[in-house]
Amino acid sequence: MKQHSLKPIMFVGTCSDAGKSIINAAFCRIFKQDGYSPAPFKAQNMSLNSYSTPEGGEMGRAQVVQAEAAGVTPHTDMNPVLLKPTNDKSSQVILHGKPVGNMSAKDYFGKQNTKEELFREVIEAFKRLEQKYNPVVMEGAGSISEINLRDRDITNMRMALAAGADVYLIADIDRGGVFGSVYGTIELLPPEERKLVKGIIINKFRGDISLFEEGKKILEKLTGIPVVGVIPYFRDIKIEEEDSVVLDMKNNTWKEGKINVGIVLLKRMSNFTDFDVLEMDDRFNPYYIHTTDEVAKADIIILPGTKNTLSDLQYLRANGMAEAIVKAHKDGKKIIGICGGYQMMGMTIEDPNGIEGDIPVVSGLGLLPVVTIIEKQKITRQSAFTFLPAKKENVCKGYEIHMGRTTLQDNEKEQPVVKLADGTKDGYYLNNRCWGSYMHGILDNPVALDDLAGGFNMKKGATSFNYAAFKELQYNKLADLIRGHINLEQIYRQLRIDRVHISLLTGATSDKSTHTG
Repeated sequence: MKQHSLKPIMFVGTCSDAGKSIINAAFCRIFKQDGYSPAPFKAQNMSLNSYSTPEGGEMGRAQVVQAEAAGVTPHTDMNPVLLKPTNDKSSQVILHGKPVGNMSAKDYFGKQNTKEELFREVIEAFKRLEQKYNPVVMEGAGSISEINLRDRDITNMRMALAAGADVYLIADIDRGGVFGSVYGTIELLPPEERKLVKGIIINKFRGDISLFEEGKKILEKLTGIPVVGVIPYFRDIKIEEEDSVVLDMKNNTWKEGKINVGIVLLKRMSNFTDFDVLEMDDRFNPYYIHTTDEVAKADIIILPGTKNTLSDLQYLRANGMAEAIVKAHKDGKKIIGICGGYQMMGMTIEDPNGIEGDIPVVSGLGLLPVVTIIEKQKITRQSAFTFLPAKKENVCKGYEIHMGRTTLQDNEKEQPVVKLADGTKDGYYLNNRCWGSYMHGILDNPVALDDLAGGFNMKKGATSFNYAAFKELQYNKLADLIRGHINLEQIYRQLRIDRVHISLLTGATSDKSTHTG
């Protein structure tokens, strides 16, 4: 059944980690279930967790999750600007999926011309999405009440105004101070922005939601804006999250009767979502480690990706972790490296152009007979491949995001971890206890996951895990939860109202009428 056209909808927050990304994903799935063709959009994202699109562009993983929930192919138009921190003061700027240089926070936020150019680019990306999808489900960043950054905003309310979106403010009640945060946030908005806020969503409520009925009335009286939902705190629905703040909430304990996987906690760790599948597979107990004692206890040690391989390797040497990992290998532990972690496992890493900093070369851990040179060109691509091509035929999927070229030492024989569809090979498989690859998402494939579990005596009944089917189930469970705790009828009614679309760039207005009824 053909559905009526809907206005764009935007979820913003009173603070960071209020739950915007998850609720956005829920609405992407809800709109899909209800017969619409939604797509996510976040103008600017800051994250070290990124993804390579089919076209070879790079984007934030939060919008990839939302695209999965919407049932559409991820595209860089869904996240036109991505900032990847390289150190405490600067970030690599990714525009439309391609790196355009590194900028300090002062330059990025302080140069008005730069922000205006980026804003024009994100507007064009949004327009392209709006022509293909309905509705566009937008996400803000951090808090919308950062009034010191308002004139440089390209992500929050300025974007909402340009898109003509209905805005819903999400507040994290679990943090406390929800009345002050909601009221203060709305009061700090100028009138033209406040008019866009059509509802308030209280998120992460613990206990009996009916006890907040009086609280809803108080908020509505204070703000003049309806509270359209109170979402309960939940842990039984597993949706991938990209914000590194969630690492503090993840398991960090060794468990008996499981394959204990210690993931090395690097300072510039990227793409920790590579290991979410291990949390879902009952055979494994993944946790993040940063001491030598934790290395010794783990059955498997994984070196993850990093935005700064040389600096993080120096960090591991300084705190004794590098020596502990090499010892663990000698003691028969299984050591796996993904992307930057793979580079660390080799003999040397060279950075002749100073791309990662002022360290020209460092010695690797010496576990694999490979050498790496950091290069200016960034490789970003999705790949179909076979895992351990010398042993079996299988169809797997993954993606690459790296600025290094890794080659074998002289006279070393190829022992690739994967063979790509175009015939190229990647990684080095020393044996079942030691291998590395550039391939992000490799463990999402059952054949690789089973290989990781190989050599351990697991209890009877432990079986392969289908992560793709599991994620589909989680998106549906999330949609069901949100439907049960939000006034969806009111939101739909508001989204169908005829509207005037205002372009901040041109100052022009154009009627975009929709049919109701």
